[in-house]
Amino acid sequence: MEKIRLNIEKCKGCYFCMENCPVGAITTSTEVNAKGYLPVTVDQKKCIQCGSCYKMCPDYVFEIL
Repeated sequence: MEKIRLNIEKCKGCYFCMENCPVGAITTSTEVNAKGYLPVTVDQKKCIQCGSCYKMCPDYVFEIL
């Protein structure tokens, strides 16, 4: 079940979301996006939908479902 949706093309790799995730659900992807950045990925099983990533992201990458 998807808890959070990402638009990885908006991600610039600042990793504020990863640094602020209380459960460590966010990691870096292994694939480069169209802008040339390593975007983040979310472990849907670990995610608790707290919204920390959404609040910290300056690029509106996250959508909490």
